Amino acid sequence: QVQLLESGGGSVQAGGSLRLSCVASGYPYSRWCMGWFRQAPGKEREGVATVDSNGRTKYADSVKGRFTISKDSAKNSLYLQMNSLKPDDTAMYFCAADGDWPFGEYNYWGQGTQVTVSS
Repeated sequence: QVQLLESGGGSVQAGGSLRLSCVASGYPYSRWCMGWFRQAPGKEREGVATVDSNGRTKYADSVKGRFTISKDSAKNSLYLQMNSLKPDDTAMYFCAADGDWPFGEYNYWGQGTQVTVSS
């Protein structure tokens, strides 16, 4: 059974930083395309950043230069370093795995971790 468990969300002031983590279990995740998505209240879910099995990355225009996606194969973990956070970054952030590059349909999802950025 595939499981994705996110952590690292929280509340921060604008300009601050957070690092999200996602631990995958139940499958050799290194073969997958994995990504971070977010959904704010009243808005559709959107892709934030994704990385494929070769390490190629893709970012949403709104986070380029501020967010960095990375993975640690030894720990079966995916990370999202978020710097220079803005109130518009406030959303529930989800880890996703085994999907269509870059922000297509994904087969596995975590429960999400809340990020709140205050002005």
